[in-house]
Amino acid sequence: MTRAQYLFLSFLSLGLVAFAVVLQQVGYQGVSFLPCPLCILQRVGYLGVAITCFLAASIPTLRKLFHGLAILAAGYGTAIAGHHVWLLSHPGESCGIDPLELWINQFQVANKLPWLFKADGLCSAKLPAILGLQVPEWSLVWFTILLLVLLITFFKKPRA
Repeated sequence: MTRAQYLFLSFLSLGLVAFAVVLQQVGYQGVSFLPCPLCILQRVGYLGVAITCFLAASIPTLRKLFHGLAILAAGYGTAIAGHHVWLLSHPGESCGIDPLELWINQFQVANKLPWLFKADGLCSAKLPAILGLQVPEWSLVWFTILLLVLLITFFKKPRA
């Protein structure tokens, strides 16, 4: 991949996190989208992709290493988003207070940046769909796209 392509993936991932923060702060159709613990973990995945792609663009000698780490971050995000989508289709599997919420909110970064990392919502909450999909479903789509792009380009031979 070229430096510009890594930067594009980095800014795309940051843009998706920014969109999530806007949904949280402003809302959609009069509903505030409070992030649940799985939403916060997905934000970590997007930030992982953004940071590793930025580092891959910045440090050419370690590009392959950072590309591999970006694949791991995208795979992690895909797994978390997939579990979140599964929870949405099995609402009886989630209880009222998510124990993961207490664990995530104890991290120092959640106290320092609560607008980005504080979990307040329920993982099984059915919020208004955006263009026909719930936010976790959109997240799964975007993580899958990122993962496929990163995997395909990781194994593609560079041009001479």
